[in-house]
Amino acid sequence: MIEGKELWTRSEDAGRRLDVVLADLLERSRSACAALIRDGQVTLDGRPVKPSHVVEGRERILVNAPPPRTLSLEAQELPIGIVYDDPDFCVVDKPAGMATHPARGTPDGTLVNALLARFPALPSINGVRRPGIVHRLDKDTSGLLVVAKSERAMTALTRALAQRRIKRSYDAVVWGIPSNVRGVIDAPIGRDPRERTKFTVREDGRRAVTHYEVVETFEKVAHLGRDAPARAALLRLELETGRTHQIRVHASAIGHPIVGDETYGPVLPGLGMRRQALHAAELSFVHPVSGERLDFVSPWPKDFRSLVDRLRTGERP
Repeated sequence: MIEGKELWTRSEDAGRRLDVVLADLLERSRSACAALIRDGQVTLDGRPVKPSHVVEGRERILVNAPPPRTLSLEAQELPIGIVYDDPDFCVVDKPAGMATHPARGTPDGTLVNALLARFPALPSINGVRRPGIVHRLDKDTSGLLVVAKSERAMTALTRALAQRRIKRSYDAVVWGIPSNVRGVIDAPIGRDPRERTKFTVREDGRRAVTHYEVVETFEKVAHLGRDAPARAALLRLELETGRTHQIRVHASAIGHPIVGDETYGPVLPGLGMRRQALHAAELSFVHPVSGERLDFVSPWPKDFRSLVDRLRTGERP
């Protein structure tokens, strides 16, 4: 059976081939997406095009694609914080240590497993059944994300995310202090060719933009241990785009990796933070049905709060 799906190209997709853009949007291979286009199963703004067609951004894609592959997903009663709930979507405050959805090496115990226990009839997105997931957080990143509970909400929220109408703000503690109080990191991100589980800034990557502001600085870090850097800073960051590991890669790229990030920063003892100090603190968007403006705030979890307190006082954990 074939099902129709509406997608939208993003402004950062301008200049890219349609089959490449579609592969990103559907999370499928480029060859599979090219085959769909050649078979006449894809239109761009209502007209058939070739896989090599160069998109302009903010165009409507209609795809007739095979239905999502069914994963073996088990509903599991796991503790999750639901901070908002209505018939169309909910907002979740995800704890650190919980993956957003099952993947290789994480078959269960994820947010999706927990959501299926709370809301059994969640819609799918793209080519795989990841019930209700509009956007993701890394396993060891805590904080807010929105989950669709209806097909109309899924479509509206996915489009809003692609058109940058969902505001996502993060708090992070980084090593060192950026030279500018405010700044924009505009650096393309792609998969690291040497370590395929990592991402890096590279010229042929996808455009990635992160805005940051220095909220607080810490001058007593050296008191926490012999190997500790001299200083650290608390940043508020906002995503303009949403690449995998974007904040973590960008922070490392400007020489201020996130404290506790063993993948993109130094592993330094003495701070008591057992994960990257990154928290999705605020989420704002328009209700996909009523049009009401909604704003959500998540307080820092205990480990993040304790880290900031130690940095302020220079006390060892």
